[in-house]
Amino acid sequence: MKKMQAGLALALALSAGMAAADGVLERVAAGGKMVLAYRDSSVPFSYVEGGKPIGYAMDLCQGIVEAVRKKTGVKEVPVSYLAVTSESRMDAITQGRADLECGSTTNNAERRQKVAFTIPHFITGSRLLVRANSPVMKMEDLAGKKLVSTTGSAPLKAARDANSERLMGITIVEAPDHARAVEMVEKGEAEAFAMDEVLLYSLAASRSDPKALKVVGRALSIEALAIMLSKNDAAFKKVVDDEMRRLISSHEINTMYDRWFQQPIPPHKRALNLPPSHLLRDFWKHPTDQLPF
Repeated sequence: MKKMQAGLALALALSAGMAAADGVLERVAAGGKMVLAYRDSSVPFSYVEGGKPIGYAMDLCQGIVEAVRKKTGVKEVPVSYLAVTSESRMDAITQGRADLECGSTTNNAERRQKVAFTIPHFITGSRLLVRANSPVMKMEDLAGKKLVSTTGSAPLKAARDANSERLMGITIVEAPDHARAVEMVEKGEAEAFAMDEVLLYSLAASRSDPKALKVVGRALSIEALAIMLSKNDAAFKKVVDDEMRRLISSHEINTMYDRWFQQPIPPHKRALNLPPSHLLRDFWKHPTDQLPF
């Protein structure tokens, strides 16, 4: 009988341990850490300055960490950081190596098959970055020329779809990150860089000569950017969504937005001067993680 009781106790303990391992809240309550995935050049959402990740999305994720701390009742939540790229970010979430992806990731139907997203923190359109003296003003002007976009990004897919549908004959190449894509345009290795409009303005502003680049063209697509997390942890997602709604309804998110989009930011202490779009303002009137696209 004692052996049976001991075996049952062990089974229950193992079961409890497995359950704790499955959920972020349980892990944190048991003294575990949270892992935040970040990008190294997604200015101003998530980038590295002074050896540490900073940015608008990073601030939002830190707010979520605090919400988790309050929910679990622990005194402190240890946090570690994981660098990801456009190509590796989804795997970091689906494989459980990160709890939140704090960057500039588009929430779309294809990605929602594998991961979950919270309420969008930005809505933008993908356009083209070209050299200031370039004659290119729209996608059609790239016929027979080379276009670059970042591996694994939504604008890369949008550019490929547009090129195929309109038979424009554009050569589309991939760059491993945003910084390399901008460099390719500056050096003439590509005529244009297709990416989210806000990132293009941000990346151009961070270069030594921002006036050497310009953003052109109609939007190839509309992108709702949101923090990515596992779709298999409903309790954690509720905390994340509730905190995002609180930040929006209390207007705290406006202060964060102003800090990163309308005030001088590192490393060059230049302001992007990008007020919230009408699309974003309207969306925040009734914040939801449910999108029609």
